[in-house]
Amino acid sequence: MTEQDRYIPGVPCWIDTDRRDPGAAVDFYRGLFDWQVEDVMPPGAAGHYFTARLHGQDVAAIGSLPEGAPADPAWNTYVWVQDADETAERVAAAGGGVVSEPTDVGDAGRMAVFTDPEGAGFRVWQPRRHRGATAVNEPGALNFNELHVRDLQAADRFYGTVFGWDRIPVGDGHAWALPAYGDFLEQRTPGMQQGMKEMGAPDRFWEVVASVSPITDAAAPRWTVTFGVHDTDAVAARAVELGGRVVVPPFDAPWVRLAVIADPDGAEFTASRFVPPNG
Repeated sequence: MTEQDRYIPGVPCWIDTDRRDPGAAVDFYRGLFDWQVEDVMPPGAAGHYFTARLHGQDVAAIGSLPEGAPADPAWNTYVWVQDADETAERVAAAGGGVVSEPTDVGDAGRMAVFTDPEGAGFRVWQPRRHRGATAVNEPGALNFNELHVRDLQAADRFYGTVFGWDRIPVGDGHAWALPAYGDFLEQRTPGMQQGMKEMGAPDRFWEVVASVSPITDAAAPRWTVTFGVHDTDAVAARAVELGGRVVVPPFDAPWVRLAVIADPDGAEFTASRFVPPNG
């Protein structure tokens, strides 16, 4: 850990997506969020890995689909861990699947790909040089990671074992809380917890690392992402102009205005504008 780290073990820290045509996906998201994009792969590399930035801060990445990998466009959630190999053992012991064993990614870090017992895929990141996203919770950056699953109790057992998460009620829904995270954030920003209480945040909201929603239709269990936006309606309209589609039109919910959007490859994400109660 360094003084500048924004994460502790058990906290989602990075997102990326693998595409057959990463350049086309770059064009869509750059047009939607005004990302600055750089291919960080060395000259002559077999594929691309475009790191997206806002005002010089890392937000996400769009990479080439590995040779022979099935095309399943989606945004991948990475959880910060102390030791990817030990995490792989916990995943297997808890009934999850190891899709890709822990492997080094140059000097950037060490990663692995897993599935939970219902088949929802996620990744872990043991950081070295790359310390995760440095811009979050602002327009054009990651705002939230959400698990969609059928058996909440089974998810409690699995993610509690692997990451130490507790499921807590938040409004009409549920979220994953990590007790140590609230203390970590308070150290970084003294007074943060009291400020959230004064805004009306529910108990333990400062410990929340992700959300979880029960699946009530035929959709597959999965992890999804939410991006912050200035204007949900404008972003939904712009997504259509860029070749995407609106899956769920903009609507209001407590504290936010949301829309679910699919990019031209079909990968879905949520656009969210923060609307405080007094706003």
